[in-house]
Amino acid sequence: MQHHIKDIALADAGKARIEWADRDMPVLEIIRKRFAAERPLEGIRISACLHVTTETANLMRTLADGGADVVLCASNPLSTQDDVAAALVHHYGIRTYAIKGEDTETYYAHIDASIEHRPHITMDDGADVVGRIHAEAPEALEDIIGGTEETTTGVIRLKAMARDGALKYPIIAVNEAKTKHLFDNRYGTGQSTLDGVIRATNRLIAGRTVVVSGYGWCGKGVAMRAAGLGADVVVCEIDPLKALEAVMDGYRVMPAVEAAAACDIWITVTGDINVIDVPMFSAMKDGAIICNSGHFNVEINIRKLREMAVSVREVRPLVEEFVLSDGRVIFVLADGRLVNLACAEGHPANVMDMSFANQALCAEHMVKHAASLAAGVYDVPEEIDVEVAKMKLDAMGIVIDELTEEQIKYLSSWEEGTI
Repeated sequence: MQHHIKDIALADAGKARIEWADRDMPVLEIIRKRFAAERPLEGIRISACLHVTTETANLMRTLADGGADVVLCASNPLSTQDDVAAALVHHYGIRTYAIKGEDTETYYAHIDASIEHRPHITMDDGADVVGRIHAEAPEALEDIIGGTEETTTGVIRLKAMARDGALKYPIIAVNEAKTKHLFDNRYGTGQSTLDGVIRATNRLIAGRTVVVSGYGWCGKGVAMRAAGLGADVVVCEIDPLKALEAVMDGYRVMPAVEAAAACDIWITVTGDINVIDVPMFSAMKDGAIICNSGHFNVEINIRKLREMAVSVREVRPLVEEFVLSDGRVIFVLADGRLVNLACAEGHPANVMDMSFANQALCAEHMVKHAASLAAGVYDVPEEIDVEVAKMKLDAMGIVIDELTEEQIKYLSSWEEGTI
């Protein structure tokens, strides 16, 4: 297959939305113009497994303008924007394998198609391509020089592989860049998650008890935005430092089973399995709405919830009603998949501008330095992180101060103290 998408007739609508997003991605535009002139990725095959959105489309354009031969597949069965996939194929000549709502078999067939591209660089959002290559297609390792990873969940998987000696090539953890997790994870996830909940349910957030499981950067963003909309926010955590931080930020902190009795809306952002499980289902009040904004659909134990339910039906698009034997009803959004992408459009372009700038620059860095990197997981080089921040400030028309020579000398000296 040269591509596998829903409908090529959607291409013009997708192109218009891609161009709309591009207006709010000035850093990536700067990089794309330089890439087009310098062609730093000439002859490099890239297989990208990312959410197929308007913002991702602009990253693909940038990589292609840099000379890369790019193939894109979806990193989640429900996150694809079908018009964008069509536009990538028809208007930009990028082989794309993604259909919103694809089943598991199709999802992995699309990943396999990206691996058949025999990439030099993998670009992952959840490490599914990396895992598939190592487990099912080790022959592809012959051509690979390196990769990048976009998500917290993916980085966790890759570090586990590296720790076990299973990872066979170097990968840059784009998620760990400050210009990624401080902004994309916090402001992007915060806004887009609440957007997804509201679009799916049309429920008022103000006056509701919103439970947030996980107080990493994503959880901080979700809690902040829920509180801003008038919710009473409860945080569930397993890390004492993060729990303490949540308390100091003004939120109630309690065990998940206690939170279940109070929750109107529950959002998981932990990256771990069965965060909402049978004890929580048993304690939930009638009408609770639960959803996930972590990468994989494992945070809610939906299999157990189905076993507990006497009936299940879809009451709104991507809203399932589970009726329990005692008459209580629990609503699950988007089959426990990423609610911000399944029920909304994902992170706004302005914040993805920085994340995808990191992706593009890290691909360039990998081409230049892969030969000197052993297999393992690497942080984004600080100079790339700083460059992205500077370009973003420039694009926003913001000027900051610089140290004087006297100040530089003072900060590097031990001889001066109280005057």
